Amino acid sequence: MKSHFVMMAAYNAWCNERIYEAAAQLPEVDYHADRGAFFKSVSGTLNHLLAADRIWLRRFTGEGEAPDRLDAILFEGFSELRIARRSEDERIINYVEGLSDADLARRIRYRSITNPTEVEQPLAPALMHFFNHQTHHRGQVHCLLTGFGLDAPVLDLLAFQRISGTGMS
Repeated sequence: MKSHFVMMAAYNAWCNERIYEAAAQLPEVDYHADRGAFFKSVSGTLNHLLAADRIWLRRFTGEGEAPDRLDAILFEGFSELRIARRSEDERIINYVEGLSDADLARRIRYRSITNPTEVEQPLAPALMHFFNHQTHHRGQVHCLLTGFGLDAPVLDLLAFQRISGTGMS
């Protein structure tokens, strides 16, 4: 099971790099424009992804900064957000690579931000949600970029597997 999460961490970083490369083409006004997405804009959605990742990594590790809002704007500027994204992706990769099968079976406890009740669950399904959540919101950014007329990148897991050779044996 660990190999699945190692692949997903690498896939996540690959997708983020590709989506940020496309988003870098946007003029600042479009980057911040409210386009009716759940987190309003490309900026809002990319900030949400970083905020959620920090929240989840704090739940998983007990370490790191974690905002108390899902719609927190951690970085107004694209360049600063991109640097933070790369750093967080490296942190995710390092965390997952350090897990053992015993770690994946352990239970975690945390408080939800939207409904502050205590939740307890095994780590492995929480990690599945963690990576699925990123895919969901990156899809929204992909749609926003397409709406601006940009050639948004292919983000399919199979494309990553073919390029990286991960999960192909």
